[in-house]
Amino acid sequence: MTLSMPYIDIPPALIMVAGALALPILKGRLRSAWMTVLPLLALVTLLSVPNGTHWTVPFLDYQLVFGRIDALSRVFGTIFCIAAFAGSVYAMHEDDALAHTSAMIYAGSAVGVTFAGDFFSLYVFWEFMAVASTFLILARRTDKAQKAAFRYIMIHILGGLSLMAGIVLQIQETGTIAFSAIELASPASWFIFVGVAVNAAVYPMHAWLKDAYPEATVTGAVFLSSFTTKSAVYTMARIFAGTEILIPLGLAMALIPLCYAVIENNMRRVLAYSLINQVGFMIVGIGIGTDLAINGVAAHAVCHILYKSLLFMSAGAVIHQTGKQNLSELGGLFRFMPWTATFCIVGGLAMSTPYFCAFVSKSMIISAAAHEHLTLAWFILQFTAVGVFAYVGIRVPFLTFFHRDSGLKPSEAPWNMRIAMGFTALGCVYVGIHHEVLYNMLPFAADYEPYTAAHVIGQLQLQFFGTLAFLLLLAKGLLPKLSKATFLDTDWFYAGAGRVLYVIFDKVLNGINAACDALFVKGLTGRVNRFAQGAPESIAVALMAPFTHLFGKGNPSQADVSDRVRLAFRTGTVPSGVGAFIAVLFIFLLYAVRG
Repeated sequence: MTLSMPYIDIPPALIMVAGALALPILKGRLRSAWMTVLPLLALVTLLSVPNGTHWTVPFLDYQLVFGRIDALSRVFGTIFCIAAFAGSVYAMHEDDALAHTSAMIYAGSAVGVTFAGDFFSLYVFWEFMAVASTFLILARRTDKAQKAAFRYIMIHILGGLSLMAGIVLQIQETGTIAFSAIELASPASWFIFVGVAVNAAVYPMHAWLKDAYPEATVTGAVFLSSFTTKSAVYTMARIFAGTEILIPLGLAMALIPLCYAVIENNMRRVLAYSLINQVGFMIVGIGIGTDLAINGVAAHAVCHILYKSLLFMSAGAVIHQTGKQNLSELGGLFRFMPWTATFCIVGGLAMSTPYFCAFVSKSMIISAAAHEHLTLAWFILQFTAVGVFAYVGIRVPFLTFFHRDSGLKPSEAPWNMRIAMGFTALGCVYVGIHHEVLYNMLPFAADYEPYTAAHVIGQLQLQFFGTLAFLLLLAKGLLPKLSKATFLDTDWFYAGAGRVLYVIFDKVLNGINAACDALFVKGLTGRVNRFAQGAPESIAVALMAPFTHLFGKGNPSQADVSDRVRLAFRTGTVPSGVGAFIAVLFIFLLYAVRG
């Protein structure tokens, strides 16, 4: 979709990233206003520019492309700009230059990844995303946030290094930096695959997400939920569409984190696990690789950003007003935060209910699995779709707002938070009702109708029985007890392996280092150093021995001459004539030896 109007001839990513540099200088309402204007300017530019290649820059022997605009990049770029705008409105009540600047650079870098037409600019924006998102976690300024940020950036550094290694090998093999589809066959492709999979939280490299997002600031978590994984989904769809290994990996993402979401107590960690679950649907769609599946991936990325950011917004509003984020400490808040509760319910319903956004997107991926006769994949996707609706879409709003009275009596969230939640909730409903607007933006012709009688009735039946099962388990007291325990995930294994490797490297490498220090630094090098320091004296004594008459009358002994020469060198009182004589004599001897 394009508008017939002049556009700002600047890449949308540069508008947001460069514009973010002014945020630390601006103050108060002016800073908040500028933060909301930047994504709108980027969106206007995106909607105005036609499909094609734009904003190219010569670089060495290559051509950097900052504007590869087509249907796939346009749909991701559009929702990224909308999400950045909603997040900016949500953050208007805060006056934190670090958080605001990091958020806008982060969002702008995600837009940059989306429109990159070459691997070099892709990698630059990729690393900007990693650094800026780390500061969104650090901006909370707690000890847990600092530790989570450290673990987060270490994982993303490893992923970035893998991506860089793959890009270098790919350029060496092909001679081009074009960012395009690659067959997963060469070492270069595997390095790129792993680098992208880290950001997509592909199982088992997913634990960084549930570890970091709950420790970010209230507003930072909203931004984090929208960009890193979805930009990786876009990159994976662009490079590895149809790669079959993604199907089992995506199914693992859809199934295993759901088991953790059932027993998790921390509200934002529950949402983080469900985020991984939904990205798993997209990874499965990319693995299937058909037109319907890729359409489903793009559509579900849009819908997921809408309803997941809405859920993170409502959770953040509760945390902001109560200071609590464990479900066991919440309950009965509907009377005091009715708007937030309503928006949270909309976010839960939007996960798969008819006339809400994900109903028209998630079903495309499930239908694509059925069309390709992937029966097991179809069953797992159906099962997890019902499970995540019951145990996240129903459980989180119920335990937060309607369960037992927690005794908390907070006031409603600030007005800007409510506006941002209302805007996003409206998007969830609008896309669910007017799905043709979304379908017209998709990469391929959308020959798919979600509102058939069989589909609507079947989905409502699944949701009804899923909700009934949840309520029966709740009534019987059979749901897992909520506690403040920390549940071990795959990060325990690589963290444990990391500790073992650290001990091994500490003993082995530091042992080798100590041995080398004793042998070379303190041993051989020390001897050479001592010889070099005493060599001028020794050489002078040896050369002066035959010329003792130069040192005065009485023909002093050779021992006296040696003592005088050494004393002269040590006190810096060697006569210049003597030094010159020794130098000339030394040169003469060298010449004689050479001859």
